[in-house]
Amino acid sequence: MARLGSWIEPFSEGIYVRPADAWIDPSQPKSIALVTHGHADHARGGHGAVWATPETLAIMEARYGPQTGRAAAYGEVVRLGEVDVSFVPAGHVLGSAQIVLEHGGERVVVSGDYKRRPDPTCAPFEPVPCDIFITEATFGLPVFRHPATAEEVDRLLARLHDNPDRCILVGAYALGKAQRLIVELRCRGYHEPIYIHGALQRLCDLYAGFGVPLGELKPATGASKGELKGQIVIAPPGCLNDRWSRRLPDPITAMASGWMRVRQRARQRMVELPLIVSDHADWDELTETIAELAPREVWITHGREEALKHWCMTRQIKARELNLVGYEDEDD
Repeated sequence: MARLGSWIEPFSEGIYVRPADAWIDPSQPKSIALVTHGHADHARGGHGAVWATPETLAIMEARYGPQTGRAAAYGEVVRLGEVDVSFVPAGHVLGSAQIVLEHGGERVVVSGDYKRRPDPTCAPFEPVPCDIFITEATFGLPVFRHPATAEEVDRLLARLHDNPDRCILVGAYALGKAQRLIVELRCRGYHEPIYIHGALQRLCDLYAGFGVPLGELKPATGASKGELKGQIVIAPPGCLNDRWSRRLPDPITAMASGWMRVRQRARQRMVELPLIVSDHADWDELTETIAELAPREVWITHGREEALKHWCMTRQIKARELNLVGYEDEDD
C-alpha cells in the first residue's frame, strides 16, 4: 500500500504535487505555481503560470507586473492534471487561501499562513476536514497567546487621547497588517483621517478596490508637524526610526505584530507602544484547528516546528517537519 500523501513531495523550495505537475508557494520560478496568498515569501515572481484567488493575483500584479495564470474563486473546484484543486479562505490577508487537493481518495489541505480570529479585511478561515493538514507554526509555542485585537486597538486610542501634542507612529507591514489596523480603528469608532506612508498607498488602494472600507487616508509625507499632532500615522516597520520619522511631532513609536509579545523584540526596535496584533494563528488556534480537523497526519512547513510536532505526537497524530526554506516570520 502506498504511503499516505505519496503523491505530494516536499522540497526545500516548495511542495511539489506530482500528478498535477505543479508547485505550491515555490520560492523559485516554476512552470505552474499554486499560490496561497500575496506575501512575498509565498508569492514570488517569474512563474510560467500562477493559480490563485483573484485578490492574490491582483496583489502579485501590483508587485511583479502582469501575471499569466488562472483565477479561482473561493469554493470553485478546478481540475489540474489528475488532481481536483480548490481554494478556501485562510483568514490571513485579503485573498489568502488554503489549497485543497484531492487525488486517489485522499484529501490534503495546504493551509499557507492562517488565523482563526475575526478580521474585517478578509474572509474567515474555513475548516476543511482532511487526511493531511499542512500547517505553519509561526507562533507554535504555548507562550504565544494573542490578546483580543479590540483591546490592543483601545490601548492605541487611549495613548493618543492622553497625548494630544504628539502623534502615534505605528509600524505595520504593507500587505494585510496596515489595512487591518485601519479597519480595526474604524470599528472602534475612530473616523478621523489616518496618515500613511507613501509605500502603503498602492496596497491600500487595492484593498479599497476590492470593497474593503478604509475611510479617509492622507499622505503623511508633506504634512506639517502641526497637522500631525494628535494623529495616527502608519508606516512600514523600517521607517519607525529612520530619517523619515524625524519630520513627525514627537512621535510615540508603536508596532503592530504578534512578535510584540516578545519584549526583547520591542526593545530592539525601540518600540514604546507594542501592539500584539497578529495575522497568524497563535498556539491555541494552531492546536484547536488540528483537533477540529482531526487529520491522520500533520505536516509543518515553518516556524516553531518542534513544539507543534510534539503536541501532535502526544495525541497520536503523526507529524513531520518539512524544512522548507524562504518562508519568513517577519511579515506579521
